[in-house]
Amino acid sequence: MKKTTPLIFLILLAVGFYLGVRFTHSDPEARFETNDGGNYILNFDGNEENKLNQLLGIIGSQYVEEVDMDSIIEKCIPKIIEELDPHSTYIPIDEVEAITSDLQSSFSGIGVRFTIQEDTVNISDVIRGGPSEEAGILAGDKIITVNDSLFVGKDICTNESAMKKLKGPKGSFVKLGLQRFGEKELVEVRIRRDDIQVESIEASYLINNKWGYIQIERFAENTFMEFIEALITLAKENLEGVIIDLRGNGGGYMGIAIEMANQFLNEDDVIVYTEGAHCETQIEKANGYGLFKDMPIVVLVDETSASASEIVAGAVQDNDRGTVIGRRTFGKGLVQQQLPLKDGSMMRLTIARYHTPSGRCIQKPYTNGDTESYAMDLIERFNRGEFFSQDSIHQNEELIYTTKNGRTVFGGGGIMPDIFVSSDTTDVTPYTRELAARGIIAQFTLKFSNANRHKLSHHENYETLIADLKNRDLLDKLVAYAKERGIEPDYAQIATSRNLLEKSLYSNITYQILGMLEHVKYANLDDPTVLKAVEVLESGKAWPDTEGKN
Repeated sequence: MKKTTPLIFLILLAVGFYLGVRFTHSDPEARFETNDGGNYILNFDGNEENKLNQLLGIIGSQYVEEVDMDSIIEKCIPKIIEELDPHSTYIPIDEVEAITSDLQSSFSGIGVRFTIQEDTVNISDVIRGGPSEEAGILAGDKIITVNDSLFVGKDICTNESAMKKLKGPKGSFVKLGLQRFGEKELVEVRIRRDDIQVESIEASYLINNKWGYIQIERFAENTFMEFIEALITLAKENLEGVIIDLRGNGGGYMGIAIEMANQFLNEDDVIVYTEGAHCETQIEKANGYGLFKDMPIVVLVDETSASASEIVAGAVQDNDRGTVIGRRTFGKGLVQQQLPLKDGSMMRLTIARYHTPSGRCIQKPYTNGDTESYAMDLIERFNRGEFFSQDSIHQNEELIYTTKNGRTVFGGGGIMPDIFVSSDTTDVTPYTRELAARGIIAQFTLKFSNANRHKLSHHENYETLIADLKNRDLLDKLVAYAKERGIEPDYAQIATSRNLLEKSLYSNITYQILGMLEHVKYANLDDPTVLKAVEVLESGKAWPDTEGKN
């Protein structure tokens, strides 16, 4: 990469950002896994006299008793859609807001992150500048009452019910009764709900003072803006290459993925194209205004990287633009159109398929109507060893494609990485599996963090915090805690899993005390996929070797 003075580089970055925004549609929702089609109001009471209308009409007019036809239709619609592909779905009215809010840049609520432990809401983080911070809520508080009603217990306190209780119209109030460490009585607070910004990039920093690491959780409305801001910040700190971590990223807005890929590709490089029986083929190409066309990049993926993540990985790989590292992606390459129904419910209907620039269909094979087998695919991959050995991956040698510069890639679903990194289960034992299945480590670290938060809050980074934690005999305390809950210690297995258990303890507590960024920094210290990415960048091999066409 040619050296550019910081001032000129940042000016060019701002120009490129402007052009990148102009390149895309102003309404990202219009491109939610779709081809920019408009919204349609579907009418199930049409004049066409088909068999379904006949059947419903006969039941409504001749059945022996009065029938709630709305209830019957509500139950029938999901069954009909289930006979299509695995990703077409019906969304009832009461679920529309929760599902669509996941990819919005903001929602109205109180501004906390929480987990549910022992049937109680535990506040793990308070969003800075939000209503909860203003009201004095602290990380470690437990929500016991909501609007003077008890909100604990297995049947009452669920993730779904907690979200409904804490979210609400902007300006509305909610009263919480909090159990706080050191306080005998409940601490009562009244919070005015407000708009809460949802971040999709919670970790970005420099590794070895030159390789930018950016972890992207989802492709939401604001993801591209966050991505550009992260790159600008890193560019001020001597950025020489980028690691884009898409592991665990299940996708989101197609348009955001295209915007992101555009920053790294040359003019007219194909990013993705879609084909469907009832819509025109649409080819998305780079506009040439991206400012990182000459910067080394590595993309990290795994079996849970899907949809928009696969668009980015496929565009980078097929254009020989960078190196993809990790494990084969999920294989979600069906394009959904979000369609509102007359009563306020919605349907996401598959209208096309994604194809990478080389022509590969991202979607893995499926059988219409067989959602059970489709849902079991990742488990089957695990059982046949695909997570641990590249040789266990079934490559369809009849579906051979070539990248821009002539490298061979295979179709059959998902994106196969250029460099395979196996899942590390070396230290996993039956004892650690039981701890994980029962949520023991999560429960223990949350209790420890809450009890010691005032003693640990002076730490500013994971280095000093971990040094402190290593003097506190946490593993022995965890084993004792687990024994109290019916898990007898197996000291041979504990010795085998010591490194894994201590890493889990320190990592969880780092998140509880210092937040996501320091947690990710610590986790990445011995993450084999991240270490491989750094190795590739350090060796100057992020650009694929196309001379051997491998």
